[in-house]
Amino acid sequence: MSLDDLRKRIDAIDDTILRLLDERAGVAGDVARAKQEAQLPKYDPDRERQVLDRLASRSGRFPAESIRAVYREVMSACLSLQEPLKVAYLGPEGTFSHAAARAFFGLAASYSEANTFDGVFDSVSRRQTTYGIVPIENSTEGSVPHAVDALVAGDLLIRAELNLEVSQCLLTRAAGLTSIERVYSHPQPLGQCRLWLAKHLAGAQLVQASSTASAVREALTDPGGAAIASRLASDLYGLPVMRERIQDRAENFTRFVVVGHEDAARTGDDKTTVAFSVRDGRGALVRALAIFDEEGINLSRIESRPSREKSWDYVFLADLVGHREDANVARSMTRLRGSCPMVKHLGSYPRAKHGVAES
Repeated sequence: MSLDDLRKRIDAIDDTILRLLDERAGVAGDVARAKQEAQLPKYDPDRERQVLDRLASRSGRFPAESIRAVYREVMSACLSLQEPLKVAYLGPEGTFSHAAARAFFGLAASYSEANTFDGVFDSVSRRQTTYGIVPIENSTEGSVPHAVDALVAGDLLIRAELNLEVSQCLLTRAAGLTSIERVYSHPQPLGQCRLWLAKHLAGAQLVQASSTASAVREALTDPGGAAIASRLASDLYGLPVMRERIQDRAENFTRFVVVGHEDAARTGDDKTTVAFSVRDGRGALVRALAIFDEEGINLSRIESRPSREKSWDYVFLADLVGHREDANVARSMTRLRGSCPMVKHLGSYPRAKHGVAES
């Protein structure tokens, strides 16, 4: 078969795909009307996850992760024909939170920038947006304290989680590394690139910014400045990439959580996040943690944060393997409430199975 014949075949296949996409959009509209009659939410992330898992499991020569990316955009576009999904993220445009939001909800969602983590939570609490997405921990630098504090203090629940593979880039208009006098970035990326900066830019001043995107804006007006940010930020703001993947660990993931007014239904492969405090006294924490062990529950993560109610008083945040509807998790929560002055359920949600590369 000649090259022209092959191209004509691809054109015919593309025409068929386009016709089927149009047909799918029509059926999606029928689904929206049926949901409206039944007074059900228009967006069902659990159904979306099931569809993506089913299609990825049937992949052949087309890569499974690419199938997920393609169909996430298809579903996002179909949803936007009904009413664009509104999502809040820590802005401005070009942050890794922006990249995570696009990776999870697709390009057709309606995105709202917030200046702070509290702003993201407030936007969802006031129902100005349906969901919010925030980073909660990094595989190199650990917890993101302000996001954790906002989660514990607020009334929203974790709906889903996403592990985003973060590639830190050095963006600058400087002629070379020796011309860089200042490096701007958020404290998390600066920490993730600590060794690289010490080796290659030891004489440069490190300047903390409120976000990677604001760091890029600072570097744009500073002839001797550079920013550590994403390739997405480079594309959006026009600041060239001088070096890619400058993070100290080759595998660098940030865990993001999606927050909303409800958590997720049980899937059989879930996590539950809880916050609790213990009474001051010898062995109090050990006794609280023993409850999970006695119920056969795996703790995948635990950390402490100041309670902000009185000095040297702490709240513990824990991720459990299991769903709040699982019998052993439900029993452990009941037992915990019987021995702890404060216990707060922060959400049950499907465990993230895949790491997504930032765009």
